[in-house]
Amino acid sequence: MIVLDTTILAYAVGEQHRLRAPCRRLLAAHGEGRIEATTTIEVIQEFAHIRARRRTRTDAVTLARHYLSAFQLLVATSDDLDHGLSLFEQHPALGALDAVLAAVAVDRGADALVSADRAFASIPNLRWVDPATDALSRLVGG
Repeated sequence: MIVLDTTILAYAVGEQHRLRAPCRRLLAAHGEGRIEATTTIEVIQEFAHIRARRRTRTDAVTLARHYLSAFQLLVATSDDLDHGLSLFEQHPALGALDAVLAAVAVDRGADALVSADRAFASIPNLRWVDPATDALSRLVGG
C-alpha cells in the first residue's frame, strides 16, 4: 500500500509543473490497478482547501469528491494521533497534519509515502518517495 500526501493530489491536477506528469502517472497506476494507493480524509480536506484558493469552490469540491471515490481511505485513530503528535514534536520541519499522515503510514505498514515534501525524509521507519526521483518509477513499475 502506498500512502499519498496532498502534494501528489494537487500537482496531478495543477498547472504545468515538473511534478505534474509523475503525479499523474502515479494516480493512473492506481486507477489501472497496478498499485494500491490510498490517503486520508484529512489529506483530501487539505487538497480542497488549497484548490479553492486557486480555483472555484465548485472545482475544488468536484475534484475532492473524485479523490474520495478513487481511494479506500485510511482512518486515523487516537493512537495514530498520539504517534503523530510525537513526530510533530520531534521533527520541526514536519507540520501537524503531515506528522499524523506519517504516523498512519508507519502504523499501517505502508510500503511508501509519496510526497514532494522533503520533511518526510527524516521520519524513522517511513519509506518516503519523492515523485521527482526514479524511486517513483520503480514504485509504480515503469
